[in-house]
Amino acid sequence: QVQLVESGGGLVQAGGSLRLTCAASPRTFSSYAMAWFRQAPGKERDFVAAINWSGSVTDYADSVKGRFTISRDNAKGTMYLQMNSLKPEDTAVYYCNDADSNYRPLIDWGQGTQVTVSS
Repeated sequence: QVQLVESGGGLVQAGGSLRLTCAASPRTFSSYAMAWFRQAPGKERDFVAAINWSGSVTDYADSVKGRFTISRDNAKGTMYLQMNSLKPEDTAVYYCNDADSNYRPLIDWGQGTQVTVSS
């Protein structure tokens, strides 16, 4: 069974940056589109960013466009989310997952990684 492990979260001041990493095992990584999602306290889990299997196509939620960058390294079996100009409203638990063409998650969630942005 595929397991997803997110890492790289932490506490950062507004305007700061963090880089999240997603690792999936055990499988061949490159065949899947993948996405980042986030869930703030008391809210539903929302789409943040997606990337196709080759890394040539990306998409972002309007709230993070121009600030976040999704990427992947299929040779290493990892996906990343570079988050710049962080805002307090970015505070959430961040999750990665395989994604279908409508950005719906396809497999069981991992534990996520907490991102907290202080004002």
